[in-house]
Amino acid sequence: MRRHLIFLAGLFVLLGSAFTSCTQSQSANKIPKAVFIILDGIPADVIEKLDPPALREISKAGGYTRAYVGGKKETYNETPTISAPGYISLLTGTWGNKHNVWDNDIAAPNYHYWNIFRIAEKVNPNLHTALFSTWLDNRTKLVGEGLEPAGAIKLDYKFDGLEHDTIKYPHDAAADYIRKIDEAVSDETARYISTEGPDLSWVYLEYTDDMGHRFGDSPQFHQAIQNADLQIKKIWEAMKLREKKFNEDWLLIITTDHGRSADTGKNHGGQSDRERTTWIATNSKHLNERFKQSPGIVDILPSIFNHLQIAIPDEVAGEIDGVPFIGSIDLADLTAEKTGNSVTLQWKNFSKNKTDKAEIFVTEMNQFKEGKADKYQKVGEAVLQQENYNFKLESNSAFYKVLIKAPHHYANVWIVDKNK
Repeated sequence: MRRHLIFLAGLFVLLGSAFTSCTQSQSANKIPKAVFIILDGIPADVIEKLDPPALREISKAGGYTRAYVGGKKETYNETPTISAPGYISLLTGTWGNKHNVWDNDIAAPNYHYWNIFRIAEKVNPNLHTALFSTWLDNRTKLVGEGLEPAGAIKLDYKFDGLEHDTIKYPHDAAADYIRKIDEAVSDETARYISTEGPDLSWVYLEYTDDMGHRFGDSPQFHQAIQNADLQIKKIWEAMKLREKKFNEDWLLIITTDHGRSADTGKNHGGQSDRERTTWIATNSKHLNERFKQSPGIVDILPSIFNHLQIAIPDEVAGEIDGVPFIGSIDLADLTAEKTGNSVTLQWKNFSKNKTDKAEIFVTEMNQFKEGKADKYQKVGEAVLQQENYNFKLESNSAFYKVLIKAPHHYANVWIVDKNK
């Protein structure tokens, strides 16, 4: 009996592998499209408690995982768990030390770290891009549409700014006008996807965060999440309709920008576990092991590009902090420890090939933040499965950037000596 079970298990593995290969081959023949949605300010524990039906259906098609925002605590890239820093961490695949957005004022974003639309437009100007948002600043400040420092890109379609239309949406003390705007934004998203099928779209819905700030963990907050789930359902149905009617392969990724405080749920911005713990739901059938290991919000950008089959330009790829959770990956969780002039790198290996190597480079410069190229020096090559590499520095600087070029993607880490 045991031998029969072993045989059947092996057969299922082979069939599963064949099915995956077939599915990937079928997907490769279809036109890839992607939509990412931010539902503002919903901690993972609340999503898991409510188990909203549309998110459940989408996750069943692909997957659900806990995720995180806020960079790495007490390090050079720690980032406030505030909305705008969260949005742009997704948009650029970088943390606050690079994108330079620390609050919702968005005073001086560093556009040298390209956003997802700029990368897409650079690689393929024929891509059809769209943005649907309940907050105008998402387009005008974070994406920086039309601004020369942000690449002067133009989205093909945008639906936003309704919060400034006080005739159609008179502002009320209960902020119900935001709920109505979210409804209009989701309606237009579903309509536009159904009729136009844009290649890359961002959807932002705000009302959940408003109710969180007003009522904290409460029936009002929970009802706002259920309302948002119904709005997601309309978009999800539009995508499925497109797949039935056209030769298209649609990716949907839904996440949030931050959690909430543990005491009342009314606040956020700090580095408590609940403020940092978020979630990702997606319909992707090509999730890798990274997805199961609490990915960061910065991992969404490279994941989308893997689905869209877009290679991120080399100079931009070297600065992205995220690791894709869709497609093949080599390593994650890169760290660097400096003792004297010796550096020890460590990472988690995801390469299946025992002989796969990565090239390792180092620089004392950070001219990239000024729009210039950094001059890297190659210090060696490492076998990925060894999960560590040691090298000596030729100088004694207070700052270094380490870049690893692996077969499927890049990874980077900074070494910052605060005592110098």
